[in-house]
Amino acid sequence: MANFLASIFGTELDKVNCSFYFKIGACRHGDRCSRKHVKPSYSQTILMPNLYQNPAYDPKNRMNPSQLQNHFDAFYEDIWCELCKYGELEELVVCDNNNDHLIGNVYARFKYEESAQKACDELNSRWYAARPIYCELSPVTDFREACCRLNSGEGCVRGGFCNFIHRKNPGEELDRDLQLSTKKWLRARGRDEKSASRSPTPEATRRRF
Repeated sequence: MANFLASIFGTELDKVNCSFYFKIGACRHGDRCSRKHVKPSYSQTILMPNLYQNPAYDPKNRMNPSQLQNHFDAFYEDIWCELCKYGELEELVVCDNNNDHLIGNVYARFKYEESAQKACDELNSRWYAARPIYCELSPVTDFREACCRLNSGEGCVRGGFCNFIHRKNPGEELDRDLQLSTKKWLRARGRDEKSASRSPTPEATRRRF
């Protein structure tokens, strides 16, 4: 019985624990959910809910698609470079959804759990764009399961109101530059992620912290 319960934990067969929270780290029912949201005591992944304020969802928005992408790229670069201060960053995911429990959510997966914990502890006392940052450890470890598989293909019929993550991507050139600069930075500091050293991190060109 114990083996069976362990095998179905966080799946649709689990009638006790919320499968959506386990996969995505967020659930549309929130605290009213009839199933348990088991918050991890340690994880490689952090979640900063509602951190990205997408101007596309502002009724007064006057930006064209190119300006919207530039706005997002500046945000993505800013966050990536800042998070590198806490350890080796493996993945940064920003939600493009428009539903209450996913809008503007930012997930960051580090190589080491210690880095994620340090980031979580310190970010909860920081602000971004004149708003306090809220940060928590997330159960999400595999974003292939968390992201909507239709969003990158023929299109998801639910659009921004899908309960799976619709990932917002940076421009290809920015993504490539960040990956390369991060690799150079890691080589320069000897890839010692568990040291207390705070070597200079990759620099953003448009910092807003």
